[in-house]
Amino acid sequence: MTEPLEPTVPSARAGAHSREDAGAPLPPHVPGDPTTAKPSNKERMAIERVGMPERPAEIRARDFAEVNLGYTEALAFLEADRCLQCKNPTCMDGCPVRVDIPGFILLLQQGDVRGAARSMLTDNALPCVTGRVCPQEIQCEGRCVRAKKGPAVAIGALERYVADWANTHEGAVVLDVHEPTGRKVAVVGSGPAGLTAAGELVGLGHDVTIFEAFHAPGGVLIYGIPEFRLPKDIVQQEVDRLVARGVKLEPNAIIGKTWTLGELRDRFDAIFIAVGAGLPIFMDVPGENLKGVYSANEYLTRVNLMGAWSGKTDTPVLHGQRVTVVGGGNVAMDSVRTGLRMGAATSSIVYRRGKEELPARKEEVHHAEAEGVVFEMLTAPVEVLGDEHGWVTGLRCIRMELGEPDASGRRRPMPIPGSEFVMETDMVVVAIGTRSNPLLTSTAPELDVTERGYIRTDETGMTSMPGVFAGGDIVRGAATVILAMGDGKTAAHAIDDYLLGKREAVTA
Repeated sequence: MTEPLEPTVPSARAGAHSREDAGAPLPPHVPGDPTTAKPSNKERMAIERVGMPERPAEIRARDFAEVNLGYTEALAFLEADRCLQCKNPTCMDGCPVRVDIPGFILLLQQGDVRGAARSMLTDNALPCVTGRVCPQEIQCEGRCVRAKKGPAVAIGALERYVADWANTHEGAVVLDVHEPTGRKVAVVGSGPAGLTAAGELVGLGHDVTIFEAFHAPGGVLIYGIPEFRLPKDIVQQEVDRLVARGVKLEPNAIIGKTWTLGELRDRFDAIFIAVGAGLPIFMDVPGENLKGVYSANEYLTRVNLMGAWSGKTDTPVLHGQRVTVVGGGNVAMDSVRTGLRMGAATSSIVYRRGKEELPARKEEVHHAEAEGVVFEMLTAPVEVLGDEHGWVTGLRCIRMELGEPDASGRRRPMPIPGSEFVMETDMVVVAIGTRSNPLLTSTAPELDVTERGYIRTDETGMTSMPGVFAGGDIVRGAATVILAMGDGKTAAHAIDDYLLGKREAVTA
């Protein structure tokens, strides 16, 4: 993607609409300057979507620096002016955390970045994260009215700009906090659902402690998403903001081992479980136990959380020269692009459907293609091949064709007889999904779970244990960061109702 030319736009100027108040005509509109004429909707429709500046593919493919560079003030004001300020803002219907999208963009149109930041941080505990990894194209931007006649407003890029502004202007935004309620809430897991719930709950006046199994907070945000897509210091800044508001953190605390859920329930007035679904699923093909086969979960955890990407730690991880990643989602894209950055000569995706069926975000696919990732579409592995020492040497695959739609509505991939072939590879990363880890639930028999081990809840997140709520992947299965955050926000307000006696302690 070519970086867009930056328009000449002055910084927003403070002050009232003095010319308008005096009855004099306003000067021609300047994005971000409320003292100039407001553009008409026709003029807004004429503004082309502002592309996200990004680092050149040939450079970024070999390091872990962030790919996207973010908007400048000028670009943000210009893109904000594309918003039509609809009377019925359907974009909000696509946001699981119900960010006041027209509200913060209107403040940007007026040049009030501080106000936009306050508006956003009131609604969203992790805006720097969602501005980078949220699938806006199928969420808020997918519901944007402008999308009916062209590109949607770049809501995600504007969100990132405002959130990053808040991070670089420490203390500029002060959020409201309720009077202390005296109630204590435990949050199990510091991923997107847990952090969101903690932010909401502390704002409502509750005493919140997050219990995290790893040594560092962030959950999937730090162990699963690579540095080049979501820098670790960005996640830490989001966590630091919550800590500054009063959230307490206890790392190296495994609920189900360090303490049982019942023991935690004795210490707290309510609990929110947000442990994710981190147990990897494998292909169940011969040779999958050979040396050189990773689950994406393990591979990304070693590289991301344990610092193998930095070259400054002793974390053991293989550096394959021919890396093959099985899968087509965002985790697969993260893995295959990580393989390139770890020194692979070739890094390939093997996916059993076609390119149009890839579940990964379009931006991630675009970035992978630009960086040189090889895509083997309509291809399914049938065996991992190895040498006499047990090391991977290849992946036997078969070509596929799409048949009739299956239960998901997508056309079912069918093997083509006689089309088998071998891909030479020395490392295979399996990125075909995860399922629930039974560590916590196995120590709480009174907690009702599904046949697949996910926790059952009602529509507010309440489990079968009174006062115990759950959300995110441990309830819905592997999903997106923003959906987990939506669960955290919903559950936080249900917990508030429960603690303040607005709701009966009923079972799900």
